Amino acid sequence: MLEQIINSFDEDEFLKADGFDEAVIGFEESSMRLIYSVSKCIHILEKEMTSKDAYEYFIKNILASDEGEQTPIWCWDYSVR
Repeated sequence: MLEQIINSFDEDEFLKADGFDEAVIGFEESSMRLIYSVSKCIHILEKEMTSKDAYEYFIKNILASDEGEQTPIWCWDYSVR
């Protein structure tokens, strides 16, 4: 998904969350912000830590970070993995 978005628009227009390319589910066109699946981000983190630790890490270190107007959108989806 990320590659399709990047190919359609200038890469510099988007702020990407490092290590979570596979969790991109779309973008918001008016603000040019990427939309990430929270469940996919946590699943990516679970490859390196327990589910509980992955969730806590995401909340404290990813979701809490604010990069201004370009901060990605975090979609609280409940997709099946």
